[in-house]
Amino acid sequence: MRKEELRKEERYKEIIRWFEANMPVAETELQYKDPFQLLVAVILSAQCTDKRVNQITPALFEAFPTPEAMAASSPEAVYEYIRSVSYPNNKAKHLVGMAQKLLTDFGGRVPPDVSELQKLPGVGRKTANVIASVVYDRPAMAVDTHVFRVANRIGLTNNSKTPLETEKELVAHIPAHLIPKAHHWLILHGRYVCTARNPKCEACGIKASCKHHTGL
Repeated sequence: MRKEELRKEERYKEIIRWFEANMPVAETELQYKDPFQLLVAVILSAQCTDKRVNQITPALFEAFPTPEAMAASSPEAVYEYIRSVSYPNNKAKHLVGMAQKLLTDFGGRVPPDVSELQKLPGVGRKTANVIASVVYDRPAMAVDTHVFRVANRIGLTNNSKTPLETEKELVAHIPAHLIPKAHHWLILHGRYVCTARNPKCEACGIKASCKHHTGL
């Protein structure tokens, strides 16, 4: 094994060890009560902050608490509840279509399989991986902008060009039972410490293992 590969293996071990010790509980910041609500929230969170989504979902869930209620509605009605998120027109159409397909194809139950989830309107691979890992504890790595940026910056990936490349490399190196939690480790680290413009390296617990900080 080459020196670079040995260093990467050691970096993964060191970073995982730190997160397990310092962030034993890592969960989504989206607020939900059941798999359907989480699916709605994750669809809404695309190119939008979790904070904004959490502000609008209480009223949305009160109006449409089940797939049946949302499927019987219209994009125009749903739009009124989600107008402050990004791309509300498209997301309103996706939500109603998703709820209808849940009923016709899946008996109203959010499926656990990533490929099945991607058959739902508004559900891409990232969203499907979130649901599979959070709801069903599957070893699925959802790669959002935070995960993509952080993984490249700290050296868990080698300048991956696409989220799928990042996903494959992370899944190959992180133990399967830790992947659902590791997804949140990287998101939360990217959201609060390893920020896009001004990473808080002085406050970072993994800087000794970080390629960006050490240059190694």
